[in-house]
Amino acid sequence: MLAIFVKVRIKPDKRDKFLKAIEHDQIHSEGDEPGCLRFNVLQDQKDQNLYYFYEVYKDQAAIEAHRAAPHYAVWREAAAECLDGPTERVDATTVFPSDRKYWGKL
Repeated sequence: MLAIFVKVRIKPDKRDKFLKAIEHDQIHSEGDEPGCLRFNVLQDQKDQNLYYFYEVYKDQAAIEAHRAAPHYAVWREAAAECLDGPTERVDATTVFPSDRKYWGKL
């Protein structure tokens, strides 16, 4: 399984649009994509304009399917307007929990 951490900074005056778009992406990623096992959106406690995404995918094909999904296009369009600077991404491989039942869709 592959995990992605993404760090984004948003423009304060675009918060509502950002939240609407990323919620749409999150809901449809987990709900509509069999290969998306987790998609969490977190807000930094010290900086309300800083957000983190934690995503887990079954494999590389699932990541590619995510990027081709209609809800991802909604997110990309909003990101172009709402983000304050480039995203920071870290790619990882999951270690624990290792029980495949935990991930549900496998």
